[in-house]
Amino acid sequence: MVLLENDSFLSELTKLFQKARLDGSVTLTFKRYDGRDRPKPREGKPPLPESQEHMCLVRAKFRSKKIATVIHQKDVNKFQVAYSSLLKGNLDGLRKLKKTKCKTKAE
Repeated sequence: MVLLENDSFLSELTKLFQKARLDGSVTLTFKRYDGRDRPKPREGKPPLPESQEHMCLVRAKFRSKKIATVIHQKDVNKFQVAYSSLLKGNLDGLRKLKKTKCKTKAE
């Protein structure tokens, strides 16, 4: 998995959306991230220091290509605006589902 800066993540995400337009799908995951890259220590050992700032981990996957970024608390608004405009521009290729007619039994 490649950890990118926010702007480069959005540009790579645009490329993934373009590749997935004809065949495939892009999976996005948003997760709260506290900055730890190690598991919590067992009892009796000194605990890891607590983080002062909350962050968000965003992952995107298309087939075998995986990208990720970490959004700091102060950059959330800027990222959200750019991400929403990216989604609005790339979600136009959705197919309309056909509804099947169900026969209901009248009693």
